[in-house]
Amino acid sequence: MAKRDYLKITDMTLAEAHRVLRLAARLKEEPKGRRATLLAGRSIAVVLEKASTRTRVSFEVGIAQLGAQPVVLSTQGSQLARGEPIRDTARVLARYCDAIAFRTSSTARLLEMAEASVPVINALSDDGHPVQVLSDIFTIEEALAAGGDRTGIAGRRIAFLGDCSSNMARSWLEAAPLFDFHLVLAGPAGYMPPADEVARARATGHVTLVNDPREGAAGADVVNTDVWASMGQEGEAERRRAAFAGWTVDAGVMGKAAPHAIALHCLPAHRGEEIDDETLEGPRSRVWDQAENRLHVQKALMLWLLGVELA
Repeated sequence: MAKRDYLKITDMTLAEAHRVLRLAARLKEEPKGRRATLLAGRSIAVVLEKASTRTRVSFEVGIAQLGAQPVVLSTQGSQLARGEPIRDTARVLARYCDAIAFRTSSTARLLEMAEASVPVINALSDDGHPVQVLSDIFTIEEALAAGGDRTGIAGRRIAFLGDCSSNMARSWLEAAPLFDFHLVLAGPAGYMPPADEVARARATGHVTLVNDPREGAAGADVVNTDVWASMGQEGEAERRRAAFAGWTVDAGVMGKAAPHAIALHCLPAHRGEEIDDETLEGPRSRVWDQAENRLHVQKALMLWLLGVELA
């Protein structure tokens, strides 16, 4: 099988994405350890240039549950800290490991890692977080099904409120035409995705941009948000808090959404800033399902990339 990478949402066709999500659902239903021989004898590297909780644990545990050996490298725990070129690290890891998950701030470094001869997964970069958004789509469809609606995400209204220039918002923007839902990006002026990315999505009729949080949430099936200052933006935190004043996802914002609407946040959350405690812990929150589903979707993704089928 030819090597495949998962660097962005559209590295899969819609049919392939549905296949991975169906596989994730099967894996989630099964007892832990049921599939512990699927990747027996293999190793998968998890290379972390940025701090991580959910990404590291979900990949490391998922790899182990499939029977493979997780090899976790941080910048400070490897020769990357001494300036070894990514392409050299990639070539060596490909001699040892069967796949690489890479979390980095630089898309250029991600693309360099993807020169490896084994599959590479984008576990976060500066312009996208595709594993998170794929898991979020799984969570949305799971929540719909639990309410008796198995029609999926197509045709739904998904709102993303806050920093719409973030890697999360940009992966949602890429996902909207592929999965055929309507995305409302709601953020202050100056916090929107690059114009060329917006133009591509607008050409398909799948995105609306607004500058008011309640207008953004109006009629939405899902209200999604993320931190106002991401990793590497700590020096901008005070300026961003001022810019996003009034943008907290709370009962007032959720009251504008559809009655069945759910709230999502990819975590970590700054409670009282981008989302209040009542919403995060309330009955409309699916945040903890969302966090768990990273494990199941990434396991399915790794099996798909490595060409391993379930019996």
